[in-house]
Amino acid sequence: MSGKPVRPRPAESLATDPREQFRMLKQTHEAELSGSRARVPSRSLIAESWRRSLAAHVDPDDYRPPLVYAPEDVADVRSAHPLTSVIPLLRKMLVDIADASHHIMIVTDAHGTILWREGAVDVCLQADPVGLCEGTRWAEDTIGTNAMGTALAIDAPVQIYSAEHLVRTYQTWSCAAAPVHDPDTGTQIGAIDVSGYRQDFHPAVVSLVTATAELAESHLRVQMAVRDEQLRARNMPHLAGLRGEAGALVTPTGRVLAGEPAGPWPDRVDLRSGADAVLLADGREAQLEPLSEGYLLRVPRPGGRAVTQRPALSLSFLRDTPSAVLDGRELPLTLRRAELLALLALAPAGLTAEQLALALYGEDGNPVTARAEIHRLRTQLGERAMRTKPYRLRAGVDADFLTARTALRRGDLRAALAAGQAPLLPRSDAPGIRAERDELVAALRQAVLDRGDIDALWEYAQREPGRDDLAVFERLAVELPGGDPRQAVAATRQGVLEAE
Repeated sequence: MSGKPVRPRPAESLATDPREQFRMLKQTHEAELSGSRARVPSRSLIAESWRRSLAAHVDPDDYRPPLVYAPEDVADVRSAHPLTSVIPLLRKMLVDIADASHHIMIVTDAHGTILWREGAVDVCLQADPVGLCEGTRWAEDTIGTNAMGTALAIDAPVQIYSAEHLVRTYQTWSCAAAPVHDPDTGTQIGAIDVSGYRQDFHPAVVSLVTATAELAESHLRVQMAVRDEQLRARNMPHLAGLRGEAGALVTPTGRVLAGEPAGPWPDRVDLRSGADAVLLADGREAQLEPLSEGYLLRVPRPGGRAVTQRPALSLSFLRDTPSAVLDGRELPLTLRRAELLALLALAPAGLTAEQLALALYGEDGNPVTARAEIHRLRTQLGERAMRTKPYRLRAGVDADFLTARTALRRGDLRAALAAGQAPLLPRSDAPGIRAERDELVAALRQAVLDRGDIDALWEYAQREPGRDDLAVFERLAVELPGGDPRQAVAATRQGVLEAE
C-alpha cells in the first residue's frame, strides 16, 4: 500500500456526485465550526465568508432571515427599484429554465433583500418555510454564507454548494448568484440568484447567472443612453439660452452630458450634498438649476450672478376636495400625494424618509414605503420643484393652511377664516396631518370664542367642525341681538345639539 497522501478533491469537482459532495462538505463544515482540522479544507471563499458571518454573530442553527418588507409593501418597493425594467428579460433568460429544472430565480436589492422570486412551484413551496421569499433579507451579516449575500459581499459571482452554507437548515440547497451594477455610478443595485435542491443543481448554473447579470447591466446601459439622449435633446435650448455664460447639462446623478463652450468639463459633479451650487475642480463655483430631468450647471461671469426662477406651487387643502396647481397647471392628486405635499410645505427645511414614514403611518411606518411614495410625487412635480437629501419643496409655496396658520399667529382672525372652508385634508388619517389639522382647528376655535367678533363667530359656525360645536351656538344664542334673524337659527341649532 502506497504511503502517498490522497489529494483532496475540491468542492467544484464533486458537483457530478451530489451525495459524495454533501458528505464531504458536511464533514468539513462540522470540523471547521468545532475548531477541528478538516480532512478536506473548505474553499478560501467559503472560509472567509464563514469568518465574516460568525463575526456578525450569525447562528448556524438559526434559520430566520429578518423580514424587511411586509407582503403588502413589496409591490411599492419593486416599482421604485431600478431592476424593475429588466425583470421581463430575466424571466426570459432564467425562469423557464428554473421551472423546468426545479429551481427558482431570485432577484434582490443591494442589501440582499428579496424583491422577486419566481420558478418551480414545488421549490417555492419548500422555500417558504425557511424564509426564502419576498421581503426577507439574505445578506451575509444576517443569515450567513449564501450565494446572494456572498456575491454582494465580495462583489463577484459565486456558487454555494449544500453544506457550504453556514446555517445548517440551508444545507439541503445549492445556489449561484451574481451582483448587478448601476451602469451610471458603478454601485451595486442587487443580485440575481438561482437556487434549488442540492441533488438537482448543475455546476454550470453560475455561468448562466453571470451571463444574465451582464446582460441585465447591458440592458440598463442602453436605457441610460436613451435617457441621456432625451435629456440632451430636450434641454439643449437651455444651454443656448446662456448667451455666453459657461454651462453644462447634468444628469440627476451628476454626469455631465454636454457643455458650452465645448472645452474641458468634468465627467461628473458631486450632487450628494443636495446644495444649489457645486465647486468645480478648477476652483470655479457653478450654480445648479433643476430642470424637469437633470440640471443646468451655470458658471456666472466674473462679477455676475445667475438667477434661478423657482416654480410656483399653490395648494388649496382647507376644502373638501384638495387641489394643487404648479406653474398654472393643475396637478392630479391622490390623498397620499396631498398629504406628502402638506407635510413638505409645513417643513421647508425638508424631511427624511424616516420622518415622512412616521408622519404618514405612525410608529409602524416603513421608510422604504415612504421613499416609493415620494418618488412618484417627485416624478409628477419634476426636479425643479422638489429636491432630495432631505426631501423638500424648491417651488415657491402658496398654501391656504400656511396662510391660516400665519394669520392666527398675528391675530388676523378674518384672514384665517377666509383662508379655507374646511379642516386640513379632512379625509386624512396620517398622524402628521391629523396633528396639524387638530392644532389649526383648536387655534381657530379658541380665537373666535375669545375675540368677541360675532360675525367671525357666526362664519365659523357655518363650517366643519363649528356647525357641531355646542359652545359656539350657546355663545351665538346669547350674544346675537333679538332682532337678528341669525339669533333664532342659533338658538334652534343649540337645542338640536343639546338633544343629541
